[in-house]
Amino acid sequence: MKAILAEKPSVAHELARIVGATERKDGYFIGGDFIVTWAFGHLVGLGMPEDYGIKGFNRESLPIIPDKFILTCRKVKAARGYVFDEGSQRQLEIIGRVFEKCNSIIVATDAGREGEVIFRYIYEYLGCQKPFERLWISSLTEKAIISGLNNLRDGADFDGLYYAGRERSQADWLVGINATQALTISVGDGLYSLGRVQTPTLSLICKRYLDHKSFEIKNYFQIELAHQKEGIIFKSLSVDKWEEQTKVESAIRSIERAGIVNVVEVEKKSSSLQAPLLFDLTGLQKEANKKLGFSAEKTLEIAQSLYEKKFISYPRTGSKYIPEDVWSEIPNLIIALGASSIFKEKVEKVKWERYNKHIVNDVKVTDHHGILITEHIPTILDAHENALYDMIACRLLEAISPACHREITLVTLEVLHYNFAIKAIKIISPGWKLINGNFNEEEDEVILDLPELGKGNHLKVTDATLLSKKTKPPALFTEAELLSAMENAGNSIENIEEKKVLKSVGIGTPATRASVIETLFARDYIRREKKSIIPTEKGLLVYQIVANKKIADVAMTAQWELAFEKIQNNEMVAKEFHIELETLTKEVTKELLTEKSRQVGQQDLCCPLCGNKVYLREKLIKCSSIHCEWMLFRKVCEVQLTYKDIEALLTKKRTPLIQKMVGRSGKRFDAYILLSEEGVTSFEFEQKKKRKFR
Repeated sequence: MKAILAEKPSVAHELARIVGATERKDGYFIGGDFIVTWAFGHLVGLGMPEDYGIKGFNRESLPIIPDKFILTCRKVKAARGYVFDEGSQRQLEIIGRVFEKCNSIIVATDAGREGEVIFRYIYEYLGCQKPFERLWISSLTEKAIISGLNNLRDGADFDGLYYAGRERSQADWLVGINATQALTISVGDGLYSLGRVQTPTLSLICKRYLDHKSFEIKNYFQIELAHQKEGIIFKSLSVDKWEEQTKVESAIRSIERAGIVNVVEVEKKSSSLQAPLLFDLTGLQKEANKKLGFSAEKTLEIAQSLYEKKFISYPRTGSKYIPEDVWSEIPNLIIALGASSIFKEKVEKVKWERYNKHIVNDVKVTDHHGILITEHIPTILDAHENALYDMIACRLLEAISPACHREITLVTLEVLHYNFAIKAIKIISPGWKLINGNFNEEEDEVILDLPELGKGNHLKVTDATLLSKKTKPPALFTEAELLSAMENAGNSIENIEEKKVLKSVGIGTPATRASVIETLFARDYIRREKKSIIPTEKGLLVYQIVANKKIADVAMTAQWELAFEKIQNNEMVAKEFHIELETLTKEVTKELLTEKSRQVGQQDLCCPLCGNKVYLREKLIKCSSIHCEWMLFRKVCEVQLTYKDIEALLTKKRTPLIQKMVGRSGKRFDAYILLSEEGVTSFEFEQKKKRKFR
């Protein structure tokens, strides 16, 4: 009898059907020679400090570095703290009984680092000694599952994968718990959550935001000239930029008097845009954010759903390529896609004899190949699933299409002592861009036809326009751009030697970046402002404290990601990394324990009743004296008071105008908040009327 462990019930159900385990029992299926059971994701995880008998947030206990990590059943938050999840405990007991009944185990959790850790932690927690083999597949189609079952791999082949996943989870535990407790103890005012990946990511966001805010925007001017030849109207732009409007206006008058520009140079060059590669998870998340407005987490959820419905291959991949043996399957996928009325027209634009093979690269395929559709073409999906599937299917068609060939014409013009330029792009062969008709995606690339121009030609100026422009600050991160920054974090490292080593290394993995971003939202460190991601007041506060510390060092985090890859590939011994990890944990903890709240960049604010310092917590402002009961909730009529609001209230007894508060009737209103000598607050409206609210 063999046990099969799937990561989720839905996958277990499909596996059970295929192997003939059709009898449903409590927590498993049985039939033939198989018992198929399942986990609910991470049923087992690393224990918390209390599981070691260590009291949390105690300076003397830090750093907490266990000699041996304890594994515990999943816990959930309850009124009395964290308690064991009853459903998880029950399923673990079922899995244990299933393992006892069987001679060997087939590991069918997701074929990746996280899936391996999920199984190994359960296996170790249960104290199981049974031999196990690995089902390693890239899609959940019946064909893929049967092929995988016929080609099971020895479980030991994936020890490197497990060791990498284990070290990652232990690194997250050691850095996250010790850094969070150290800073919270040191500052002594609220809870400050830090993490191995989340804190460098927060640093990226805050640095970009502060650079954006501090950027000095300057006005400048350019001149645009209009010309006409052979019935074609086209425009040229001045190479020079003027800071003073009077000077550019004078230049326009001179140009208009001259009336003629001379063509001094015409350069034509061929340009090819290679077809894009397949999506990896991060690429899919970036594209879905740009085109569909999906968050990274939402994209992953939808992609996982499409995978479990057998419509796409495994989505949590970091590769954009396929191996040589998968290339032979591509024509059948295109034929299946072409049978769908939705995709028929696009498929007809791609000819078999012109298939582009640049997505084939055995060396660049990691655990899984790039995201592909399967031969199962959906007929009915919800709107969001349909939009993402369409994106994946079209990317496949683009990827196997020829390059787009263009002709770029660069023209230099001269009038008096002023130079003007024209850049024109002509599509010679659309290639892959024909699939979706995306011919003009870049702002500085304009697709237009020019008349035939030659050196020495004279062109009449039909119009001269003054263009008023502004220098642009570094753009705030969108979620797509943040994912790119995380993926290419090594490029942002200033140290030249480190940058060479870490150039292509990111922070986090394709499978975890979405959860890191969502954690920052959950911690109230960042928020969305239209399409941009910006730090909250709390996020900036944390950044000001940790900006120059190891916990926020992108290079260190990227080096660890590189180490995990080496461990996975058996190029590095996990024990060696763990020694380095413990050393860094001690350094990070010591650095944060010496932090003082005065370094946050905010002045001490005093209680209006007793004059002692007040604590600014996430939900309230409270006097630090145990003998004083003064406090004030930070959320007033659905509006969260900022630090500046509170500073004004406690020092000037009056806030700036607080807008869009919501009264009991549900109507919005604007008002000032006043603070009396007795510590009582009230509203002041434009009519100078006051209304008490506490």
